[in-house]
Amino acid sequence: MSAQLITGKPIAEKVYAECHEDLEALKKQGKLPGLAVVLVGDDPASRAYVGMKERKCSELGLHSVKIELPDDTKQEDLVAQIEALNADKSIHGILVQLPLPGHLSEDEVILKIAPEKDVDGLHPINIGKLAMDDPTGFAPCTPLGCQRMLIETGLGISGKNVVIIGRSLLVGKSLGLLLLQKGEGGNATVTIAHSRTEHLAQVASKADILVAAIGMPGFVTADFVKEGAVVIDVGINRVDDASAKRGYRLVGDVDFDAVEPKCAAITPVPGGVGVMTIAMLMANTIRACRMIEG
Repeated sequence: MSAQLITGKPIAEKVYAECHEDLEALKKQGKLPGLAVVLVGDDPASRAYVGMKERKCSELGLHSVKIELPDDTKQEDLVAQIEALNADKSIHGILVQLPLPGHLSEDEVILKIAPEKDVDGLHPINIGKLAMDDPTGFAPCTPLGCQRMLIETGLGISGKNVVIIGRSLLVGKSLGLLLLQKGEGGNATVTIAHSRTEHLAQVASKADILVAAIGMPGFVTADFVKEGAVVIDVGINRVDDASAKRGYRLVGDVDFDAVEPKCAAITPVPGGVGVMTIAMLMANTIRACRMIEG
């Protein structure tokens, strides 16, 4: 079997084309979506992600603000910055780049973001709306990207048995809620598994759609995958590789070479889900502007 390769770039380009149409309509009304990204500290990976988001805002023509704070920023100072952005009428989306330095409370920071500007979809009000099928909320961007990729495969989601390995709010739990919803991209039967699940490979091997989001390189091997399954690999892991120019390479949570022959479709790493995350952030920001501005 030769698997269909579900690459992120062409699907992301579809999302950006939709964003362009929405932006043109908003600009005709004198409205310009604005996204603020807050970066605390100097983590290289976080800085790279923020740079990609900033460039995409520029390409699309969104108003973009990047706020860089030192590693030793106090909790009250970070909260004050978020409250200022909540009050800023030119800003429709606020994203605090995670992880934060260890002395800061991520939960408190997320709670301080106005839910209507929480384009990362992590505020409890937005998670609650997701659980209630309330379309006025925001879902986290990576699960939205996974759902869109599954829709674009044309292989179907409704009625399928989905197993998600990973129970984080950022991916596993939120994606489960999305795929359970009624309507396009939903109506699946969802199992959320994790590292403590008994007979995990056996559970996973029953899936029509298998999502790996456990943060362990090559964790999903061929015995996790049934013939003809669709596999979505959310993992992005650095592994040492002396032959690589940078001394490392990026791999997913799936052992791609072992799993690909059994799949109907599979995402690569890199070039798969990661590309979609930024696309869905742009889409969420534009939608936030439309909802806030009326």
